[in-house]
Amino acid sequence: MTEFYDALEVRDPEQRERDLMAALPGVVARAADTAPALARQLAGVDTWAVNSRQALARLPVLRKSELLEAQQQARAANAPASLTRRERVFGGFSAVGWGQALRVFASSGPIYEPETNRPDYWRFARALYAAGFRSGELAYNCFSYHFSPAGSMMETAAHALGCTVFPGGTGQTEQQVRAMVDLAPGGYTGTPSFLKILLEKADELSVALPSLKRALVSGEAFPPSVRDWLIGRGIQGYQAYGSADLGLIAFETAAREGLVLGEDIVVEIVRPGTGEPVPDGEVGEVVVTTFNPDYPLVRFGTGDLSAVLPGASPCGRTNTRIRGWLGRADQTTKVRGLFVHPAQVAEVVARHPELRRARLVVSGSGGQDAMCLRVEADTWPDGLKDRVAQTARDVTKLRADVEHVPGGSLPNDGKVIEDARSYD
Repeated sequence: MTEFYDALEVRDPEQRERDLMAALPGVVARAADTAPALARQLAGVDTWAVNSRQALARLPVLRKSELLEAQQQARAANAPASLTRRERVFGGFSAVGWGQALRVFASSGPIYEPETNRPDYWRFARALYAAGFRSGELAYNCFSYHFSPAGSMMETAAHALGCTVFPGGTGQTEQQVRAMVDLAPGGYTGTPSFLKILLEKADELSVALPSLKRALVSGEAFPPSVRDWLIGRGIQGYQAYGSADLGLIAFETAAREGLVLGEDIVVEIVRPGTGEPVPDGEVGEVVVTTFNPDYPLVRFGTGDLSAVLPGASPCGRTNTRIRGWLGRADQTTKVRGLFVHPAQVAEVVARHPELRRARLVVSGSGGQDAMCLRVEADTWPDGLKDRVAQTARDVTKLRADVEHVPGGSLPNDGKVIEDARSYD
C-alpha cells in the first residue's frame, strides 16, 4: 500500500513549480476564451504571457463579492436579453451550461456553482487518501446533500478512491448511529462537531462503533481538543480546507504540521485589500487560481487568512504548506457612519514610498470612534506624519492620528484594520 496518492505529491519542488508555470498560460487563455466574465477580468492581458508568479500577480484579484454581484446582475430583470442561460445563472464564470453540467449547487449569497462528470471534480480524493481512506471501504458521508456541494465533494472523491459511500447527510442522529452499527463504516466525512454529536449519541444509546477508525472533517474549525477527543475514541481525524468555488485548497497529513496545498492549483498569499503577494511566513489573504476548465477562476480571493510555513512536511509530501485558516481578510469596518476598507489603508501606504506596512486601529466607546494609523517606515522625515494623516483623511473622509512604530513591530496576523472599540 503506497503512502502517497500519486507521484505528483513527491515531485521535486522546483519541478512542480516549472510544471505549474508551464500549464498556467493555457489555463488563463482558456478561461478568457470560454467564460465571458473571465474575459472581462482579463481584458487587455496577453494571457499566453502569464507564465510566472510575477506575471500572475499583475492580474486583478477577483473577490467573492464581485462574483456574487456579477451573478445577481446577470439574473436581474434588466439584464441584456442577449445573455445565454449559462451566463444568467453563473454570471459568465462557467464554461459549461445545462447538459454539460451534471449538477448545479448553491452556496451562500446565493452563488451558483456547476459540477460536471469529470472524475473527482472537486479534487478531494488526495485529502481522503492522506486521512487513510482506501479502496474497498465504506465512507459514511455526513455533509449536506442539498444546496451546498459539500456532500458531493466527499462522495465524488470517495468514488475516485474506490470507496462505497453512504449518504448520511445531517440530522436524525439516532437513525445515523443505528445505520453506522449496521453498516460498520471505516471512515466518516463531515463536520467535526457533528461527528462528536454522533459519538455522544452512541454513548447515550449504549452502542459501540468499533469500525470507525478515521475521519476527514471540514466546514468549521477543528481544534486540538476535539482532535484529541477523537483520538481517545480510536479515531484519527484530519482536516481539509476548500471552498464551494474552488474545491480542495489544502489538506492535513499524518505529520499534523500545517496543511499541504493541492497539486493542481496556484496559491498566493497577498496583503489584504491588495493583490500584492506577501513574503513567506507573513499572514495574508489566500488567493487561488484553479486549473478547472469547467469553472475557471483566476486569482480568486477567498477572503480567508493564512500564511506559508517554511520547509517541507515531515510526511514526505513536498508541496508548500500553509498554517490553515487564520481568520477573515475582509475587515471592512464602519467608523462614524462611514465604511473603511482594507484597500483604503493599502492606498494610503502606496502613496508614500517611505511606508512599509500599516495597521488602522479603531478605538473608542459609546459612539465616540477614533482612528489611529500605525505605520512602519524605513525613514521618518519631517512632515511625513502630517502628510500621511492628510492622505488618510483624503482617502477615508475621516480623521486619523498617525503613529510611527519600529519596523517589524506590527503583529503578523493579517489584520489591516483592527476594531478595538468597547461595546459595553
